[in-house]
Parts: sequence; C-alpha cells; structure tokens
Amino acid sequence: MLYLAYNLAQRLVLKLPLGKGYRIAVFIADIYYIFARKDREALRENMKVILGKDDKKLIDGYIRNVFRNFAKYLVDFFRFSTMSREYILKYINICGKENLDKTLARGKGAVILSAHIGNWELGGAVVGTLGYSIYAIALDHKDERVNNFFINQRAICDMKIIPIGSQLKNCFRILRKNSLLAILGDRDFSSHGVQAEFFGKTTLMPKGPAFFSLRTGAPIIPTFSIREKDDSFRLVFEEPIESAENGRSEEAVKSVMARYIAVIERYIRKYPDQWYAFRKIWNNS
Repeated sequence: MLYLAYNLAQRLVLKLPLGKGYRIAVFIADIYYIFARKDREALRENMKVILGKDDKKLIDGYIRNVFRNFAKYLVDFFRFSTMSREYILKYINICGKENLDKTLARGKGAVILSAHIGNWELGGAVVGTLGYSIYAIALDHKDERVNNFFINQRAICDMKIIPIGSQLKNCFRILRKNSLLAILGDRDFSSHGVQAEFFGKTTLMPKGPAFFSLRTGAPIIPTFSIREKDDSFRLVFEEPIESAENGRSEEAVKSVMARYIAVIERYIRKYPDQWYAFRKIWNNS
C-alpha cells in the first residue's frame, strides 16, 4: 500500500510545477495532522525537551509545521530526477564548500554527519550531482518495493546506499579511497549506540560517525540542508571535527560524539519545526 502511495504521489508531483506540488503536499499534511495522534504526541514530548518548556501554543505551531515541512521534503525527494546543476544554482545556497574540499585534499575521505532535519536527502543528492563520490548508511524499509524505490531515487543523483548493520568493511574501504561516508547522527537504529547527553537528557545515540572517524582518521563534517522561508535551501558544510585520540578508546568515542551532538543540537534548536522526530527520543521525557 505504501509503495503504491509513493509511486502515485511521485507521478503526480512530476507533472506539476514545484510550487503547486508543495501546496498540495501541505494540504494533505494538514489533514494527516488531524488524525496522526501518536505522531503528534511523540513530537510534543520531544519539543518539550528541545525548548525546555511546555508552551502549548508555541509547540502546537511547531508541530503543525513539522508535518508540512516533512510533506515538502517528500515532494523534493520524489523530484530527484529533475536535479541538475541549474536547479542547484537556482534553489540551493551552498555555504562552507571549502571545508569539504580542503578535507578531501588530505586524502583520508570524510564522514558527512547530518540529522533528520531540513532535507538531508536533498543535501546528499546535491553532493552526488556535483560529482563527489558519496555513500550513505541508511535503514532498510521492511517493504522490499519501498526499499528499492528509495534506493533508486538516491541512485539518480549518484548516491550509493549501505544498509545499516552490514558491510562494515566496505565503509572503511570507502574512506580509504577518499570518498564521503554519510551518516545521520540524531537517532540510533542499530541498537549498538552509546548512552549520551542530548539536550541535557540521556538517550541512546549513534556512535558510527565517531567510530569511523577515529578508526580511519577521516574528519567529520557536520552538513545540513535547511529549508528557507521561500522554499529555497541553504546547504551548510561546517568546520570539520577531528581528534588525535586513540580510535579504540571508549572515552575518545564519547568525546567526539559530544562534539558533534552539540552541533546537531544547535541546528535543532534553531529549526525545531524542521526536525522530523516522529518517535519519542527520550523514553523518560
């Protein structure tokens, strides 16, 4: 059912101008918002932690915009076949690209760290379209047809996918050949994460970015694709995070994690209505 919905939505979106596609997506999101009680509750609990207060009016506004922005995210994802350098120049303001180029010039590859915020898929698509070799660690969908749909969409922009929990050695090879390894660092799906402070509360966080960086010497580049008010995007490559500590030390892993978690927190605080956390991040929140 989900595959058919995605397939139908994509066909519709590709026949419409981008602005009209957004308007229809927002209309559907507003209807879904009414019935998605479980998602609303999870978002509310997460928002309380992010904001540090329970302001119902403020939180309700953020939650509604989360649904709307996520619907627009899907529109962008469905339109990857229209991605071109001309599209990038028109809709995407790239900031800090020199951080990416300087890091790759050292020949150790780079871990691209992002989060479920803005449009991380679009960020990866832009990087691939610009000619960089990029691989992304991603969660498999249970429905094989949906999984293949997502893989094929990403492949349009030369993004290669590595399923979570497999091909560990391949990740090392990717970095050794000076390519980019993209990992989302705001939610653990592997059950091998580390308990860490996130917005002042402890929860399980992914250690992958720190693990691969410390083992290979590849710097971590926090990268975020943020939607602007006019529906253009700002793709930001932050200053690289590096560590001279021993890669097998638990303390070293936690130290690097704390540094990139702080960057993720900064973006979520600034754009809470673009963080798509539809499940409770803190069980005790």
